[in-house]
Amino acid sequence: MELGYIFDLDGVITDTAEYHYLAWKQLADEEKLPFTRQDNEALRGVPRRRSLELLLKGRVFPEAKMVEMETRKNGYYQALLENITPADLLPGVAQFLEAAQAAKIHLGIGSASKNAMPVIRRLGIEHFFDAIGDGYCVVNHKPAPDLFVWVAGRLGLWPTQCYVFEDAEAGVDAALAGGFHAVGIGPVERVGRAHYVLPEGLKTAHVRDFC
Repeated sequence: MELGYIFDLDGVITDTAEYHYLAWKQLADEEKLPFTRQDNEALRGVPRRRSLELLLKGRVFPEAKMVEMETRKNGYYQALLENITPADLLPGVAQFLEAAQAAKIHLGIGSASKNAMPVIRRLGIEHFFDAIGDGYCVVNHKPAPDLFVWVAGRLGLWPTQCYVFEDAEAGVDAALAGGFHAVGIGPVERVGRAHYVLPEGLKTAHVRDFC
């Protein structure tokens, strides 16, 4: 049976969480809003508008102001992304992708980020993937399964043929909702609903561990 591996980007392939934190923190400070690293954890795997709503913690602003704040944060984030290089791949990722490609497993990316493509290119890994889904591809984002279903379709596979690698609770929920096999990256308390859990990420995984 043909297999597909679909990866979230942030927290699975690379870790841009610090860049997101710094960008949201700069916005929060400018707007005189409280924002901590713990607050940032709640934004993991969450689209930009929802992240902004969580940062605002119930505060209400006109739509034009919301769009402006989203744009401003993204500008800060994109500036920080200029620092990304292939050295920013998480441990074991390059070896895992190489082994999966050699094993003829179809590979895809399913990231809610609208900055996924520039990050992938800066990491030097675009050639591994047969399909790349980002924040522009679907309307309903995680925990809805739409993005992973979109990527699976581009791979020519059914969800039951695909394993989704996710570090966020919302991403694991999306994989399960879509009928995918879920592989959680990170602590059990965050991704424990996945079928498989890799607390230390892909550096401890083998390509056929999930088949």
